[in-house]
Amino acid sequence: MNGWTLERKQRQAELIRQWQPWQHSTGARTIEGKAKVSRNAFKGGLRAILKDAAKYLREQKQLIDNLG
Repeated sequence: MNGWTLERKQRQAELIRQWQPWQHSTGARTIEGKAKVSRNAFKGGLRAILKDAAKYLREQKQLIDNLG
């Protein structure tokens, strides 16, 4: 059990319906804030950079091998 009785869950649901937090949620308002949240899903991008570098090195190796 997590400590939430049926009565407690019902009371919490009632309070949330009264508060209506979804009415007050606006998201980012400033340009800086919007720029910041636009990067929320960014995971770093290092893998894509390394993948491109490996592809470039393979192509260079193939060119060198074809010369000799």
